[in-house]
Amino acid sequence: MDPKSRTPSPLTATQLQAPLARLLRPLVRLCIRSGMTFPALAQLLRELFVNVAEHDFALDGKPQTDSRVSLLTGIHRKEVARLRGAGAPVNVVPATLSRTSAIIAHWLAAPEFTDAKGDPLPLPRTAEDDAPSFEALVSTITKDVRPRAVLDEWLDRQLVAIDADDNIVLTDTGFVPRGDDDRKWYYLGRNLHDHIAAAADNVSEATPRFMERAVHYDGLSPKLARRLEARSRELAMEALKTANREANRALAKDKGGDARWNFGVYIYLEEPKDSEDGTT
Repeated sequence: MDPKSRTPSPLTATQLQAPLARLLRPLVRLCIRSGMTFPALAQLLRELFVNVAEHDFALDGKPQTDSRVSLLTGIHRKEVARLRGAGAPVNVVPATLSRTSAIIAHWLAAPEFTDAKGDPLPLPRTAEDDAPSFEALVSTITKDVRPRAVLDEWLDRQLVAIDADDNIVLTDTGFVPRGDDDRKWYYLGRNLHDHIAAAADNVSEATPRFMERAVHYDGLSPKLARRLEARSRELAMEALKTANREANRALAKDKGGDARWNFGVYIYLEEPKDSEDGTT
């Protein structure tokens, strides 16, 4: 069914309340922790309601009117008129982030930059001929930025380190943004958007379109839960590396276009607040 043709249903809205409250709880916790107040969040939601109704629920061949947006959202027509055009979702990937992700993805996937196990090789800064090097890695992805500038930026952000042989080594933070790394805020929005979009599409259709599954067990001891978490991390990273390698190879032969694909994995562990490492 075309999402533009759907109309809100009281029954659907009632059914949505409980899962939505659970879904939003960690985001509300993040808002409070980050200093975003309820009035600020309410204003953001108001803008988004108007934006989504304006663009995603327009009728084919008809201009979207303030009155219809008001009907769809429950927001007063005068407020709709004021907000139309505001609060548009941001989908553009920041240039530095896109470049960083592309270089790291290539480092993890290309045979010349990985070892027999598929792990990223330590790279010298430069090398003769076609030997793998950090300069060759960066130049494969972009000619617009000097490899030295990328290296300085990555060292500052602790994405890479210099080993005893003066080779450049990808650190764990190359995989997981931490601290004040601006990638973590971008991926928070993108990954949660894609996960929720897949789940929302699945419950809106008669036949689920997207793969969205989880293995879950309750009533576990904290010790077993931690062991399962550690093992699932290993399985998840292997799956992500495999998917990255196959996508990277296929990309070399792709003619390009405006489609987008995301393969993600999440792991969550919930423990009693008074649990200690020695709990069994």
